[in-house]
Amino acid sequence: MKGSTYLYLLLLLSNSVSSKTIELDAQKSLNRLLKEFDRDGDKKITVQDKVPTYRSFELSPQLKVSGVYHLSNLLQELKLQTEDGAVPDKVETERIFENPVDRISRLIKDFYWEGLTRRIDKEHLKKVMPDSKIHQPKMNILYVPESDEIAKNYYQQDKELILKFVPKNYDLDFLKGLRNEHGLLSLKLQRVGERIEGVPYVVPGGRFNEMYGWDSYFHVLGLLQDEKVELAKALVDNFVYEITHYGKILNANRSYYLSRSQPPFLTSMILAVYPKLPKTSESKTWLKESVLAAIREYSEVWMKGGHITEMGLNRYYGEAPQIPPEVEPGHFKDVLAPYAKKYKLTQSEFQRALDTGKINEPGLKEYFIHDQAVRESGHDTTYRWTREGKDECSNYVTVDLNSLLYKTELDLSRLLDSEFNGRLENFKSDYFLKQAASRKVLIKKYLWEEGIGFSDYNWKKKERSHYQSATNLYPLWAGLVNKEEIDFMLRHVLPQLEVAGGVAATSLESIKNVGGKLQERQWDYPYGWAPHQIIIWQGLKQNGLHEVADRLIYKWLYMITKNAMDYNGTIPEKYDVVKRSHKVFAEYGNVGTKFSYISREGFGWMNASYQLGLELLSKEKRKELRELVPPKN
Repeated sequence: MKGSTYLYLLLLLSNSVSSKTIELDAQKSLNRLLKEFDRDGDKKITVQDKVPTYRSFELSPQLKVSGVYHLSNLLQELKLQTEDGAVPDKVETERIFENPVDRISRLIKDFYWEGLTRRIDKEHLKKVMPDSKIHQPKMNILYVPESDEIAKNYYQQDKELILKFVPKNYDLDFLKGLRNEHGLLSLKLQRVGERIEGVPYVVPGGRFNEMYGWDSYFHVLGLLQDEKVELAKALVDNFVYEITHYGKILNANRSYYLSRSQPPFLTSMILAVYPKLPKTSESKTWLKESVLAAIREYSEVWMKGGHITEMGLNRYYGEAPQIPPEVEPGHFKDVLAPYAKKYKLTQSEFQRALDTGKINEPGLKEYFIHDQAVRESGHDTTYRWTREGKDECSNYVTVDLNSLLYKTELDLSRLLDSEFNGRLENFKSDYFLKQAASRKVLIKKYLWEEGIGFSDYNWKKKERSHYQSATNLYPLWAGLVNKEEIDFMLRHVLPQLEVAGGVAATSLESIKNVGGKLQERQWDYPYGWAPHQIIIWQGLKQNGLHEVADRLIYKWLYMITKNAMDYNGTIPEKYDVVKRSHKVFAEYGNVGTKFSYISREGFGWMNASYQLGLELLSKEKRKELRELVPPKN
């Protein structure tokens, strides 16, 4: 019997199993289950264990469990029982035979968001301080803004902390001084009754144990879908705190991220959260403070300094031209090798000399300015901005950033009109509307080309990249396109990116055009990412393209569902969307795949994409998904 047919019959069978409780010795049953079915010893039951379809596990004389999906569910439920310590142990049969779509969605809502939630306060420091991305002896350094008197007084009482302070207007010299003293950046504290506690936030998961910039927009969408309004609001509150005390929404709240921001989604977050709040004066005050912070971010981060170009459009730009400490070992091996050879040093010796400022190489300075820009873009890394073998990210005004800023300008104009009679303090809605209109003209002039569509523009070389990226579809979401442009994008752009599992980060043809022998980069073909899918779905829906959106959503959700069924509930960071596989080994690999027994978190924006996708999917396609009908194309 074919595997997919067998799974489908099992799912039909599962719908007929009545709910009942079976009492057993959970630990003995767990040990026996692993011995019989976990053939590779990874404490999971997956298709890699090559379990014969005829093999079953006798849960009771009346009930036998078979098939990888149901056996892995049983493994997870038994593990939970051994941790619970209940006597007698028991297993609910409906959990073992739960429809996979229902199970994934339930776990995300009831468990994974909680597993990804953090607070920074004295009670929770042991959980939030660890950082597996870097290697340094001191992991108890906490940075607090000098401008936050509450935090300074609160944390100074903790003698186990190494407490350091971030100046109000920190500069490049301050950032350079952080090279060997990395630590966590504090976030907002709040008073609850007689105690002070940290305002909660959501981390992506795995090696990413901090609050990230653009991830948080997608987390908000997932949280709101699961009716976790207060937690979604808290993410906005922490971003307002970052703008107030650190001057920007940070890449994430670690000291080595102070040099860069991330794609701007704050107004989109505010507009998602505010309608869900009670209509009270407190909510209106919250809106005012949040909008003022968004205006400050727009004005002082994106429209000043290195982010704004002479042509009037924006680029990504990092402030600290140095090696980012959070990368995996050996990431810059090929870049540093010729310089180490020049100075007759080992690579580690040369890197230390570079970090301490003993060696200054202008070529490397330029390289790391571009590298910082790549990381600020969130797309770390890709060949999207590679020309003649060199990354030139900060030389490009990009489709995604300028689409986001166009939407920010429209959002601010509309918010000021609808909620503040067209004016908030010294800011008028007309100003932002004019900014949006001006930006739209420039986007169409420089980033759109007939017969090609949208692509990034090298403002120094005065040429379009023609690199086909999923980000070239952002204008659909931002409201930048007319009917003719939409038709062109559907006929000529989307087909280059659409594959078996949804939308690839870039096209295969664009990778080929880079030329040379390339190491795989994770934000390129054949990999696919949740934020791209969500933005494209929303853009299609906003433009009435429901059938196209349904097709893409279904491909993505089918891939996640089938992967979770085959691999013990795995919800990873990203996918090979061509093979519909979580087996991604580019750069640092794939977060969310390394666990024993049961996944506790999934991955932040993947969780969000599943919950939002189910909501956006048509009723008919949801039924097909629950029956695990493969996509037609």
